Amino acid sequence: MSFATEQHRSKRSERLRILGAEEFWAFSSVRCALRDSERLLQIKNGFPAHLFQAMLRTFNLQEHAFAVLLNISMATFERRVREQRTLGTAASERLDRIATVSHLAEKVFENRDAAVQWMARPNKAIGGSLPIMLCETEIGARQVRRALHALDSGGIV
Repeated sequence: MSFATEQHRSKRSERLRILGAEEFWAFSSVRCALRDSERLLQIKNGFPAHLFQAMLRTFNLQEHAFAVLLNISMATFERRVREQRTLGTAASERLDRIATVSHLAEKVFENRDAAVQWMARPNKAIGGSLPIMLCETEIGARQVRRALHALDSGGIV
């Protein structure tokens, strides 16, 4: 592969990451403005699969993280994106959870890039786990929220 081709792919990949991040943060901001009943209805109806893809691009997550968070194969996911199908209830709930926790991180750090870095790096305060990966479950997300609230109030994390 030539240098020019590699450079073109790199630029395209970065553009897709930026577009995905913009879409994810817009989705994240809206989540907190909704009532729980509205969020629940949207979760039950399922979110478009491309929103999960936007989240993956935002946090630059690899296939292993994807498999854990979504709990379906990459081939199944890609087919859902191609067919413009929605995610199931469990995957939609995880996406909603990640979006709301990410929104809290954005508020605490007052910066999206800092929030992304904090969410996607191992954190000693939560046992060395990646905060975003703990959002697979509500209990894990609660630990992440607790750490963020401690940071926000000046506590030691």
